[in-house]
Amino acid sequence: MPSRDDIALMAHLMRRAGFGAPYAELEARAAKGYEATVEELLDTEAQPAVDEDILYRAFPALEGALAPVANQANWVYRMINTQRPLEEKMALFWHQLFATGNSKVDNPPELTQQIVMFRQHGLGSFPNLLVELAKNPAMVYWLDNNGNHNGAINENWGRELLELFSMGVGNYSEDDIKEASRAFTGWTIAPKIPRNPLGRFYWSFEYRPEDHDDEEKTFLGTSGRLNGEDIIDIVVRQPATAKFLARHLYNFFVADEPQVPSWNITPPGDPEAIETLIKAYEDSNYDIRSMMRVLFLSDFFKNARYARVKSPAELVIGVARLAGNYNAPRPGFQQLAFECNYQGQELLNPPSVESWHTGAEWIDGGALVRRVNFAANILGNTALPGVQAIVGGLKTRNVQSADEFVDGCLDMVGHLEVQESTRNELLAQAQEGGGLRWDTEEHARESEKQVGVMLALIAASRDYQFG
Repeated sequence: MPSRDDIALMAHLMRRAGFGAPYAELEARAAKGYEATVEELLDTEAQPAVDEDILYRAFPALEGALAPVANQANWVYRMINTQRPLEEKMALFWHQLFATGNSKVDNPPELTQQIVMFRQHGLGSFPNLLVELAKNPAMVYWLDNNGNHNGAINENWGRELLELFSMGVGNYSEDDIKEASRAFTGWTIAPKIPRNPLGRFYWSFEYRPEDHDDEEKTFLGTSGRLNGEDIIDIVVRQPATAKFLARHLYNFFVADEPQVPSWNITPPGDPEAIETLIKAYEDSNYDIRSMMRVLFLSDFFKNARYARVKSPAELVIGVARLAGNYNAPRPGFQQLAFECNYQGQELLNPPSVESWHTGAEWIDGGALVRRVNFAANILGNTALPGVQAIVGGLKTRNVQSADEFVDGCLDMVGHLEVQESTRNELLAQAQEGGGLRWDTEEHARESEKQVGVMLALIAASRDYQFG
């Protein structure tokens, strides 16, 4: 039987490596052990994938006029129902880091294909991932590399590769940007197939040697007839890249850091943790899975509970998983996708190549009200199967006193730990209701209502905004 400390640590892991988990899953995983669960999460392909046929039938509008929200809903479905939670969480991480938006690409299926690429390569070799990113048609179009020609370079991709995707500001020169851009000439999109009469076709990458600048270049001190792969090979070996990637992983999986644009003048909050991740990057020959293993097994990760504000996607997906009524294709996934949008995170359409600002900026006034109302309305609905399961769990425990009531509900929403002031407010509500009784049908119905009120209050608490 796992201890409460074991379950609390497992809850922390599942919030960060996935989108949270109900209490029964936390108990089962804690019984397996923390390290065994970390390995299971990292070995994504050992778990069954989402059924693609079911998804295509559920979201047939992926390539039509309703494609923007259909593709968002498709991803929401996957995040809720995946048996590979870390795979989807890594895809969300890379989507945030390598921000690519439908506002310009105007091709949601291509953005979905980029997310597929993140699933396939997001826990593998970082240089391989960057090569795949450079060849991704949505990224090629987003950063104008289809307009980057021999003798007429476009610096957009070359600049953002260095500034936002790998090294960070201050670690390269303007000449390095120009030379990198020259190296990526000829990396473009194949001519598009006309839409009529069969509709839109997927884009595909094309390398055009006749449009590639094959003359000598000098990039970060290395000279030669460099191509795009050579640039990436040089980039991934830079100490600045190791630090930049380590800090992004820390910011997304461990604790909120200052906003990315300030990193060149603001040191990390935990320099030792960053150095640990840098060492994992270098020792593993730039392997992301190895970095994540070190991160999840570290004390700095285990001790960083509730040190991050949940992103809108994390909040919405976590609540939907607890609700228990989104575990099969049905109407409603579009509304969940819209909910992410309303809270400030439009999936597949970040606001710019700089991506979303995170941390406390997720919970400005309007967004916070939206988050609270959404979570409270869902978790306070006792008709939902997941909430019914919580009621059943409390009944099985024969929870009666106010203290048991509060602690039981906090357990059932994923072993949530709250501040003393929050617990006192919840306890006052429980005492006002006189505790729970299950001895008659009438008492059970009244207790069920009280559970709904308590869960809504928990969802509306300050503590529930953190993960």
